[in-house]
Amino acid sequence: MTTLSYQLRGSAAHIQLLKLALPMILANITTPLLGLVDTAVMGHMDSSAQLAGASIGALILTQIYWVCGFIRMSATGMSAQARGEGDLTVMARSFYQTAVIAITIGLLIWLTQQAILQAGLWLAAPAADVAVYSREYFNIRVWGAPAALLNLALIGWLVGQQKTTSVLLVQIVGNLLNAGLDILLVWWWDWGVSGVALASVVAEYTMMIMAMLIALKHIQWQPPALEWFNKTARKFLMKLNGDMLLRNLALQACLAFLTIQGARYGQTATAVNAILMQFFVLIALGLDGIAYAVEATVGEAAGAKSSKGVMRQTQRGLLWSGLFAVGYAVIFWFFGPQIIRLLTDIESLQQAAYAYLGMMTVLPLVAHWCFLYDGVFVGLTQAKAMRDTMIISALLVYFPVWYVTQSEGNPALWWALLAFLLARGVTLGAVFYWRRDKLVVST
Repeated sequence: MTTLSYQLRGSAAHIQLLKLALPMILANITTPLLGLVDTAVMGHMDSSAQLAGASIGALILTQIYWVCGFIRMSATGMSAQARGEGDLTVMARSFYQTAVIAITIGLLIWLTQQAILQAGLWLAAPAADVAVYSREYFNIRVWGAPAALLNLALIGWLVGQQKTTSVLLVQIVGNLLNAGLDILLVWWWDWGVSGVALASVVAEYTMMIMAMLIALKHIQWQPPALEWFNKTARKFLMKLNGDMLLRNLALQACLAFLTIQGARYGQTATAVNAILMQFFVLIALGLDGIAYAVEATVGEAAGAKSSKGVMRQTQRGLLWSGLFAVGYAVIFWFFGPQIIRLLTDIESLQQAAYAYLGMMTVLPLVAHWCFLYDGVFVGLTQAKAMRDTMIISALLVYFPVWYVTQSEGNPALWWALLAFLLARGVTLGAVFYWRRDKLVVST
């Protein structure tokens, strides 16, 4: 029996995976839509300095939140494994452990807010009037840091419990509230940049309360126990989250290098890279959704101590991730020029971007492996493997490929990115298949 025909058996399992993935895909779509509303509202203010200032203030925080994405990943893996064990107390323990980590980091961000702001402004070096609005936005938005970090933990935990429809509901309510408050506070009450920041803070705390209530109800309102935070637990949590953090920092270093080095190639290259990154955003919408579902199902199998279950869930995920990748490649091949024209009406930029369409077509075919295996290792809470393969792919593939091909100019950055994504998929896949019997103890 062929691998494909084997994978197509058990339609109920495939339907379950898609039922988990589709709400997360829809939830992912709501975030850029909210960004469009924020930009539209700020774009109609009296001065462009307000839009620029708020954008810089938001960027400082969102970059920190992105790096702290390890909270969501560790929460999902721990939650999914707790679900697999089928013990409500274990589920409650994973919930409180990840929540405490998130709140602690959120409070640290709030306590060090001025140092963070000054560092961000130093790096961005905005004009004086822009810096004023950056401070105005940041000083209000930073009050939402504890809620924003706790939301990462709550969303991750709910995904691990396979409650992705609840996550979608929370995201939709939060984003609609944010958009509505943007319009009310800025256009009706004329609060300017402060109104946009306050809208985000209110939305973050509303989402936190909703997700918290859903999670507490799911664990039947069990209170935390002191032994859940003993020395052994703290050591495990620090190791898991520390490895995830280093993994995220290595990834961020590569993406930041692409942005900074691209800027050195000039204005056209910078604008083209911004357009091309939207292709990356598009594939992430679908591939992340599949990865989230795999995190939950693989983690559940690992919690049940079923190595065969882990393998089956991984293979199902690979099938659907591959199908999504092929779909994206076909769309980019046939409709790539139309997508570029939607993103810019500047003919010179269109012509420059067209030259990269071949790479954009290959992008999902190369990238889906690392998206999928990231999900597998999150579910297994094997953060060390994620850390090591990310660093190896960055230091031994991404930067060397760029260095060797740098005479090509801006395309060299994208060749390096493609090689980097492929290396991540290959190394993670190799670790998984070489160590599959040791990643989980079979029952």
